[in-house]
Amino acid sequence: MVLSVGADGRFAGLVIPELIRRGASVRGLVHKPKNAREARNNGASEVVIGDLRDPQTLESALKGVSRVFYIAPAFAPDESQLGLNLISAARQAGVRRFVFSSVIHPALELENHSAKIPVEAALYSSGMEFVILQPATFFQNFDAAWPAILKTGVFAEPFSKTARIARVDFRDVAEVAALALLEDRLVFGTFELCADGMPNREDIARIMSDILGRTIQAAEPTFEEWAAKARPPHDQTQPLKKMYEFYGAHGAPGNSLTLRAILGRGPRTLRDYIAELAGQGSLRLGAA
Repeated sequence: MVLSVGADGRFAGLVIPELIRRGASVRGLVHKPKNAREARNNGASEVVIGDLRDPQTLESALKGVSRVFYIAPAFAPDESQLGLNLISAARQAGVRRFVFSSVIHPALELENHSAKIPVEAALYSSGMEFVILQPATFFQNFDAAWPAILKTGVFAEPFSKTARIARVDFRDVAEVAALALLEDRLVFGTFELCADGMPNREDIARIMSDILGRTIQAAEPTFEEWAAKARPPHDQTQPLKKMYEFYGAHGAPGNSLTLRAILGRGPRTLRDYIAELAGQGSLRLGAA
């Protein structure tokens, strides 16, 4: 039995089908009862309600579980503590293996990166088998912006349009997570996961233009202009601004060798992902 935390979400929800395809039983942990249906739609055979801020609620969720998949809520102000709570509860429950979807370069002084460090450190001394995944920026982050790109013909992000960013399709990360949970060859490893290449926004706009058959322009709005349209939650505004400032100054590099080696094939490409968006393929646009 594998416990998948956030089984109703866009990312943990992609891990569940990979586990089921390999014969695992999956129990989904969700925060709110209303989200149980989405977790079941993602393939969880059991769904439990729990709160990472209330470790007592995790006891029943972890009963009979041998393996845990965990990806943290994005930009949670107490993200580190949430991960530590789950690790502690998993240890007490006798969980054998814990797979953590962390982030590329957690040592960066950015809140959504550095918050992963205490969680990774706790796994090293947990006594559990661990696998730490460090994926780059997800292709799936394009989903929310896609309708506006189609409407305006502009692909806009609030940092330099020449900054090069490593990215990855989370479906590849999900496949690696399933392998890490169910096979032994990745145990006690920490793995940077990136697709090939580091395109900048101008490169990506050209790919979009080629696929759509019309011009998509790469724009470079100020953070304030971007935030006025994107409307991120108030508590995420400053962390996002700091992150984009870093991207603009330094980019976000990464290497695809590890992902290619684990999968035994080339990683999914950004061109193919954008083509799926254009045709709406199998992508779950607007998923929770």
